[in-house]
Amino acid sequence: MKKFFRSLLAKYMLIILMAILLIFLIQIVYATIGTVLVRITENTNDQELTDYDAIEEKWQENANHLQNISRVQIHQHFIKWKQQYPKASMFWVDESGFLAEQVGVQEDLPSEWSSTFTAKFIKKRYGGDPFTVITFIGKNEMNGFIVLEIPRSTFQPPLQKIYSNYGDILLIVVVLTIFLFITISFLFFRGIRKRLLQLQEAMMLRDVDSLPLQIDVKKNDEIGQLEETFNQMVCELRESKQREREEEKLRRELIANLSHDLRTPLTKMSAQTYSIAKGNITQETKQAINILETSILDIDRLIENLMSYTLLMASKYKIERKEIDVVRYVRECLASWYPAFEKQEFEIEVELYPLENNKWLVDPVWLGRIIDNLLQNIIRHARSGQYIKVKTESADRYEAFVIIDRGKGMKNASNEKGAGIGLSIVDMMVKGMELEWDIESSEHGTIIKIKKYK
Repeated sequence: MKKFFRSLLAKYMLIILMAILLIFLIQIVYATIGTVLVRITENTNDQELTDYDAIEEKWQENANHLQNISRVQIHQHFIKWKQQYPKASMFWVDESGFLAEQVGVQEDLPSEWSSTFTAKFIKKRYGGDPFTVITFIGKNEMNGFIVLEIPRSTFQPPLQKIYSNYGDILLIVVVLTIFLFITISFLFFRGIRKRLLQLQEAMMLRDVDSLPLQIDVKKNDEIGQLEETFNQMVCELRESKQREREEEKLRRELIANLSHDLRTPLTKMSAQTYSIAKGNITQETKQAINILETSILDIDRLIENLMSYTLLMASKYKIERKEIDVVRYVRECLASWYPAFEKQEFEIEVELYPLENNKWLVDPVWLGRIIDNLLQNIIRHARSGQYIKVKTESADRYEAFVIIDRGKGMKNASNEKGAGIGLSIVDMMVKGMELEWDIESSEHGTIIKIKKYK
């Protein structure tokens, strides 16, 4: 039972129950207000407040009993009626047709009243709003007439008055009640949606280990149970990742030791070339030493890339792209390999013509590593063909560098080892720079294209 009360179903049923109770409460309030207003109406015995004839008769009777007509007496008469009818307005037009006195009048009245204007005024007020009573003063019609005007809203029954005055408030209360129910329902379902979206986001987001993120379990309902199951799955993935990380650490240590062993002879070679360069040597020797030093630096960079091989496998490698002239860069890389190919008596053909766009956004170190790996593979595995050709190629959809050899092809066994890891590094680096590459290999040779699509 405790589990049920924590469920989303129980919460939703509670919202429905609250809505039903609110409806009953509104009905009770309506009934109570109606009962009170009916009692107020029944207890109202002052018929003068609602009887037009009685007011008119009383006004005429009071006017007939006025004697010694003066402005003071008329003013006192008006004040007396004003106390009984606060919203009433009264004025006196004397026997000469002049406006002699007025109390509570809001509109602008003419100071002089002609018979024509008086007739128009009576016609306009007859049966209209405000309720108007016109009568002569005293028993002599020569004293002029007095006018009483009362807004007809004053004569509404109490029930109607209260609804007129507070009906908007009652409507606002009903609207607010409905809005409250809608708001609570909206917040309830928004909370469910928010939690589901958080769970979805946790499934899509990844941490530094490319694993989903755990989510905080705040409630022990159906979604909370789903979140706990998700967290358990994440924990199992983390344990598996930890085991993989330990194995990766062993591989890195192996590569780090191998890199250290390789750097030691490279350092000696660099020191020896520096010593030779200090001596009295020819220009050709200096050029050879420069190429040798460049090759040493390139090998040192290759060792650094070897350190990142495991990161390449895990897609955690660092890449620094920049815009370079790739035709010129490939030509410079190829120039450093000329002595090696000449030593192996290779026939070399170079057709590096300008491309439509020579500027490629690539990592120069990685591009150099790709070219070095491919050229090294030709020397090691396609030496029998003794031929290499490097050219540019432009097509409708792409531009490319093409490397061609006349070896026995990749399907035939080679006495040299290491081609597999070299091509794997090439594949990962090419894709890492958002390029493409194709390999066509047969017993007559191999064609490799490094493409950049337009």
